[in-house]
Amino acid sequence: MYHRHISQELKDLAQDYPVVTVIGPRQSGKTTLVRHLFPQKPYVNLEALDTQELAKTDPRAFLARYPDGAILDEIQRTPELLSYIQLIVDEKKIKGMYILTGSHQLLLHQAITQSLAGRTALLNLLPLSLRELTEAGIENSMDESLLKGGYPRIYQDQLDPTKAYRNYFQTYVERDLRQLIHVKDLMQFQRFIRICAGRVGQLLNLEGIGNDVGISSHTVKEWISILEASFILFRIQPYHENFGKRVIKSSKIYFYDVGLASYLLGIETTAQVARDPLRGNLVENLIVTELLKSRFNQGKDPQLYFFRDTHGHEVDLIFQTANELVPIEIKASQTFHQDFLKNLLYFQTLVGERSHRGALIYAGSLEQSVNTIDVLNYKHAEKALIPS
Repeated sequence: MYHRHISQELKDLAQDYPVVTVIGPRQSGKTTLVRHLFPQKPYVNLEALDTQELAKTDPRAFLARYPDGAILDEIQRTPELLSYIQLIVDEKKIKGMYILTGSHQLLLHQAITQSLAGRTALLNLLPLSLRELTEAGIENSMDESLLKGGYPRIYQDQLDPTKAYRNYFQTYVERDLRQLIHVKDLMQFQRFIRICAGRVGQLLNLEGIGNDVGISSHTVKEWISILEASFILFRIQPYHENFGKRVIKSSKIYFYDVGLASYLLGIETTAQVARDPLRGNLVENLIVTELLKSRFNQGKDPQLYFFRDTHGHEVDLIFQTANELVPIEIKASQTFHQDFLKNLLYFQTLVGERSHRGALIYAGSLEQSVNTIDVLNYKHAEKALIPS
């Protein structure tokens, strides 16, 4: 059992809300976590077809089996239960009565908005962070982190990451997503996801992807939305407040787990990682997800954006906290260069008093402060989000 940093937030929310819902990618550790934190609660797996059938056919009788509440795993399989859960928690007024888990954002958000608005807290659990791995005694090199990603089973069972991600992709990604979008040509869909992996950290060009795959930009947009809802990839939006037409308005895409992105790029060894032309993009993906995990583990919105203007000025991430803007640059290099700070300082000049600090995250071990910029080793990336 790895210590998950979201644990305290989950326990606290169960003291405040009758229902807590934990969502995230399949195999990210949701079930293990909630069963560990709430061992006294009955556990129900709604992936089991007979259980699912009973829950759908007679939801009142199903929930009556658990008068004091339960852990209901993969609740998106039976969203019909949520309206009945609403009636029960409104009547009994017991905090932490139900702990729900799910792996599909869209289906759950729609159902929760209709039935459990104001009654449930919502948490996002992503695969293991670098700090969680370190605390478990697992020290990966940068390239090992890019190859292995953060799925717990890879470390728990010492799996070959290439084979593990191949099975993950075939078992969950293809099966679940094909059910949602009714793909007729599986090879076309596989090509689409692999092309997305080749665009991590880049501006999302719907037409360009469509041309490469042989589908319309409308279909690309629909498939991207499904991949987002299924916790495969996510978008970072540009920060463009008061900058006018000089600022790029397209979003950038990243994978929730960098190991899956590496697998989709055909990378099978750390030697291949080191030579891959997209290594810098994968490093950026790794750090962006680390910062995302840090925010989610505190039960907070990411508040992460990026900046790029038409003159070529770009900052990988902008963290917004209240009125403050923190520019963050990510580099794969192990050696610090003064030139790395150029765009950070430009952005600070552009926004003036709204930015008092920034961060450069790189693969080197030397940490220092240069003017208003904190130079951080990538394993300490979340320090960039700590208020000064």
